[in-house]
Amino acid sequence: MRISDVLKAKAIKDVVTIRPDAGVRELLATLAEHNIGAVLVSADGTTLDGIVSERDVVRTLHHDGTVINNVVSAIMSTEVRTCSPEDDLDQVMHVMTEGRFRHIPVSEDDRVIGIISIGDVVKHKIDQLQFERDQLDSYVHQA
Repeated sequence: MRISDVLKAKAIKDVVTIRPDAGVRELLATLAEHNIGAVLVSADGTTLDGIVSERDVVRTLHHDGTVINNVVSAIMSTEVRTCSPEDDLDQVMHVMTEGRFRHIPVSEDDRVIGIISIGDVVKHKIDQLQFERDQLDSYVHQA
């Protein structure tokens, strides 16, 4: 199973990005508008400058109550693990689990083409297991 299979199965294929100089208020509005937990930070919409999540906002808010008046670049993560469409799904799941992050950008030729969340991965795994169960059930009941 490849990451490209997960991307193809996603209902929403658009990659939501935000500029590094955007305000945290705009970030929160973007997260709410798209009902997502993380946004890719990109000055031009295709290259990856970082990633910012709800967790980043909450962790910063804990230490700095004025984070709402700051810009995205002040709270974003700049060391971002990425994967490619051809990467093995189980291997990427391991990377996400070990790194304790819930979103991983998918890039190809230094260009972001998607993002997958742990929810996307779990849904894909459940769908795969359901398909296999249905196939086994069909095989058993053929006889």
